[in-house]
Amino acid sequence: MSLNIQDLREEYTAEALDIRDVRPDPVDQFRYWFGEAMNARLPEPNAMTLATVSKEGKPSARIVLLKGFDAEGFVFFTNYNSRKGKDMAANRGAALVFLWLELQRQVRIEGTVSKIAAAESTRYFQSRPKGSQIGAWASPQSQSIRSREQLEEKVATLESEYVNTEVLPRPDDWGGYIVRPHLIEFWQGRANRLHDRIQYTRQNDAWVIERLAP
Repeated sequence: MSLNIQDLREEYTAEALDIRDVRPDPVDQFRYWFGEAMNARLPEPNAMTLATVSKEGKPSARIVLLKGFDAEGFVFFTNYNSRKGKDMAANRGAALVFLWLELQRQVRIEGTVSKIAAAESTRYFQSRPKGSQIGAWASPQSQSIRSREQLEEKVATLESEYVNTEVLPRPDDWGGYIVRPHLIEFWQGRANRLHDRIQYTRQNDAWVIERLAP
């Protein structure tokens, strides 16, 4: 089959985004858009690309799940010793991207990342299904392992150890992070690639809103 990638093209005509219509606070605008993504029953609307940079300046990106947000920032959870965890320990700059293709929308977030309180991480960890708790204990995330069987053997050992326990202790190397934004951009697809882009930039204690060229 011939793959004519250059010929792939989609026209975006669903909606418009006007600077006069957005909320003064970008988190409120995100809450509104996120609610619309939820109401549209999109698959995992909280899936987001997390981009980090290592101490050597090498960027990397992967999909993680948003687990909460408020005026302070955007929260997700992972292994502290994973590649992204090591990146964030060395470089506090991080970026998030949400793509809701069915709504022809994208949100970009840039900010600084830090760990959340240990008690909050424990509270969330112990609210997860038991299988997910065991998975967090079993996986040395981002490290090389001998085989899939090695991972499954560790899971079986933990299942036997905690057979009568539904709530496990939180691993010391697992917890939450918060990205505190200093820039949030809302992108609405439009016809002829003349997309609407509204950007909020944090300046002192206020948000400055401007339209960007597509």
